[in-house]
Amino acid sequence: MQTTTSQLAALFDFDGVVMDTETQYSRFWHRQGVEYLGMDDLEGRIKGQTLDYIYATFFTGMTQVQEEITRRLNRYEQEMAYEYIPGIEPFLDELRRQGVKLAVVTSSNEQKMTAVYRVHPELKERFDAILTAEMFAASKPAPDCFLLGMERFSTTPSHTYVFEDSFNGLRAGMASGATVIGLATTNSREAIASLCHEVIDDFRGFTCEKMVQVGERRLLE
Repeated sequence: MQTTTSQLAALFDFDGVVMDTETQYSRFWHRQGVEYLGMDDLEGRIKGQTLDYIYATFFTGMTQVQEEITRRLNRYEQEMAYEYIPGIEPFLDELRRQGVKLAVVTSSNEQKMTAVYRVHPELKERFDAILTAEMFAASKPAPDCFLLGMERFSTTPSHTYVFEDSFNGLRAGMASGATVIGLATTNSREAIASLCHEVIDDFRGFTCEKMVQVGERRLLE
């Protein structure tokens, strides 16, 4: 029996996929890494991770430092520019018209997303669900967040498309069994090609039909 688009789900990471924020976060975490750890590549190591994971992995036992970074991060996120990745708005509109179920699946916490909603109050209307870091126990590259998205929509990996940009996020998508489409917004096409089923630069010219074709090719392989 042929699958209809109303049976499909599309799960989107937020930073670097829905909104162009990764460069801003890289600047922030680079400064924290240099100041507190003497590390000049922290930003690359933590992409796609929850704040709890970052603290537990890189700032273990540094309670006061964690509190200061949290204060800085909260202020920083209030002032960030939240701009849509090119082409994603018409793409989301088309998916909705086709009946595809839509969710944001992000390692960001609810406090950060509240700051986003102040700038883009329409965001909640664009998606059927927004899943944040508080909702799943294991951070990417564990697939828990995407499996939760499938559970929320009562769908299966073969009917699910994941859009990701970070290495850990792409690995999580692949581990979930979904069809994974990588965005070359944070890392190069060459760097992420082996971690997904298709690479796109952004959503300009990308359609529901093209998305489904990626899934069909993947299932035939």
